[in-house]
Amino acid sequence: MPLATFGPHRDGEFALIDWIRRHVDPHPRLTVGIGDDAAALDLGDEQLALVATDMLVEGVHFLFSEATPEQVGHKALAVNLSDIAAMAGIPVAAVVCLALPRSEGQELGRRLHSGLARLAQQIGVAVAGGDTTSTDGPLVISVTVIGLSPPQGPVLRSGARPGDRLLVTGPLGSSRSGHHLDFHPRLDEARCLLQSGGLHALIDISDGLAADLYHLLDESRVGARVRASDIPMRPVPAGTHDGRTPLDHALCDGEDFELLAAVEPTAAEALLAASPISDLTCIGQITSGTAAELEMPDGRVLPLPRIGYTHPFDPGT
Repeated sequence: MPLATFGPHRDGEFALIDWIRRHVDPHPRLTVGIGDDAAALDLGDEQLALVATDMLVEGVHFLFSEATPEQVGHKALAVNLSDIAAMAGIPVAAVVCLALPRSEGQELGRRLHSGLARLAQQIGVAVAGGDTTSTDGPLVISVTVIGLSPPQGPVLRSGARPGDRLLVTGPLGSSRSGHHLDFHPRLDEARCLLQSGGLHALIDISDGLAADLYHLLDESRVGARVRASDIPMRPVPAGTHDGRTPLDHALCDGEDFELLAAVEPTAAEALLAASPISDLTCIGQITSGTAAELEMPDGRVLPLPRIGYTHPFDPGT
């Protein structure tokens, strides 16, 4: 992506998130807090409320030289719907906060809303309100989606077990070629995975396969072996001269917004045989211990580096 970098996934934003997580007080109504794709709140109903929020910044998450305002609006909602999908939840409503450059006028805001509203209508999500302001800086759009967890509770990153199969719902890498603007959140796919009866852990791939696999492994306190030859990969666009292979892109690019699932072996085999999810692929399995390994096509087994899409900044003192 434009201004983010590929690097060790404990630097930059994630170092700050880890610090915040250690300094947030518990709350009796907060069932799932920092460390998963969405928060879960007990509001006294039968189902927990899910809350996911994400912010897009012009020049970081998109460029208007490459994206229409309608695509930016679509993406702003879709990234949050993807987080709800990663909890196997049902999205209900969205609120939208927009910092609109003064020089652009109201037309840009209308076009952003048009793209967002079109996706909301397709999914059946209410646009419930939000806030709008003007700025001398770049466009910033932040969307919060409120949803419902499954009756049995949300699927977390922390449930993976040794022997589980690692499944992905679609091809990875080279999202910059357009996928990151036009993707459809994998809500139906999450529902199929849940209905299999063997879904143990789930995460959406927003920071790259390697980074998000480590998020799941860290929370579950397990390891994994991934088979490079089985990872579904998008082709690297013609004219790309960054020296990186399709495997590099699949492991690191991020913004794929496919789901990575840890599924009990028998349930995984049944899903793959029945094909309710057209692009579902098994790429490896969960192991005991905490190491993540990459099995190369020639049989070599290498440590899988903890790298991916990250927002670097000076951590200060």
